[in-house]
Amino acid sequence: MIYLELFISFLKIGLLSFGGGYAAMPLIQEQVVMSHGWLSMAEFTDLITISQMTPGPIAINSATFVGIKIAGIPGALVATLGCILPSCVIVLLIAKLYLKYRNMNVLQGVLESLRPAVVAMIASAGISVLITALWGSVELISPGNTSWTLAILFVVCVVLLKKCKMNPILVMVLAGVANVGLGMAGL
Repeated sequence: MIYLELFISFLKIGLLSFGGGYAAMPLIQEQVVMSHGWLSMAEFTDLITISQMTPGPIAINSATFVGIKIAGIPGALVATLGCILPSCVIVLLIAKLYLKYRNMNVLQGVLESLRPAVVAMIASAGISVLITALWGSVELISPGNTSWTLAILFVVCVVLLKKCKMNPILVMVLAGVANVGLGMAGL
């Protein structure tokens, strides 16, 4: 039964996650944290971090991680298959249709109208992860509950990425090293 639940949950994610990995994060959160309770919000934040650090798409890495946690290697295979199956079928169909109708104004209009929804989904996921990192949950948002060390680390990372144009992988490694160092220093 758990295999079927994993397959259907990640099939939904794969079917509805237009816009790629970041857009899939709210859908993954809904399925694995809220609907099934397979992960806590803190574990979900760790999942996103791990998915970012490993090669491959976030949704597939998440499916593999959750599948292994819930039902071992067979669970990982079933969840990953559920996640990629819709994409494979949809891409084949869309490629055929796009090549046939790519010059139609209606198609261009549909693609343009999807962009704001994708941006909103990415922003929603980013805000959820940020809230979890800095406060633990929405209910705990207050200056007294803020992890100021992580807040400062977040600002430094944004500056390094946007102003200094540093490589995101290097920024992630530096942030990890800084957090471990600060933790060892008791901050």
